[in-house]
Amino acid sequence: MSDLISVLVVEDEEITAEANRIYVERVPGFEVAGVVRSGGEALRLLRRRPVDLILLDLNLPDMHGLEVCRAVRAGGLMCDVIAVTSARDLAMVRSAVSLGISQYLLKPFTFATLAEKLQRHARFRDEAGLAVGQGDVDRLLGALRGSSELPKGMSRDTLDAVAGRLREHPHGMAAQGVADVVGVSRVTARRYLEHLVELGIAVRVPRYGGVGRPELFYRLPMES
Repeated sequence: MSDLISVLVVEDEEITAEANRIYVERVPGFEVAGVVRSGGEALRLLRRRPVDLILLDLNLPDMHGLEVCRAVRAGGLMCDVIAVTSARDLAMVRSAVSLGISQYLLKPFTFATLAEKLQRHARFRDEAGLAVGQGDVDRLLGALRGSSELPKGMSRDTLDAVAGRLREHPHGMAAQGVADVVGVSRVTARRYLEHLVELGIAVRVPRYGGVGRPELFYRLPMES
């Protein structure tokens, strides 16, 4: 019997589905149990072959990913779920958490980001059986979801203000433009912008104006 963690990839876009399959298979300890393109296909496969983890795109052609998750739970399947979406709707995040979705992965993401999520999931599985008290449980859940603490020297209010400026400028802003509006230095603005990139909330876009190096602009990812 395999000790590998089996993963079902649910993604309707062919190129993205193949990329996710390759990503998962590159992470030691994981194997792809199947790749499906719709919620209905996912549910049919799961009735035949339970898996350990679902990498679940929420925007599917036949049903929303949260409906898939509800059906999975109603069927008594206890597999874990990592939700994948470009939506940044807090109500959707709350619904995902209420359905037992353990992690939330925002598009676009890199291999390193997905690998970190999978490795965190593997550590959680390995250590869950060793939890004996409330402190152990809290520590495990914190490790699974990741720390909500900001890097030293950063404030939540400033981060929210920087993210807010990007929402108001869908075509992107340079660090200096953000700095002028928020009221911080260019270096500080860039630090916050880079943190948003690391979180998958923003992306960098080089903009070529004339001779010399391009200027970096930051914007929210395009919705898919």
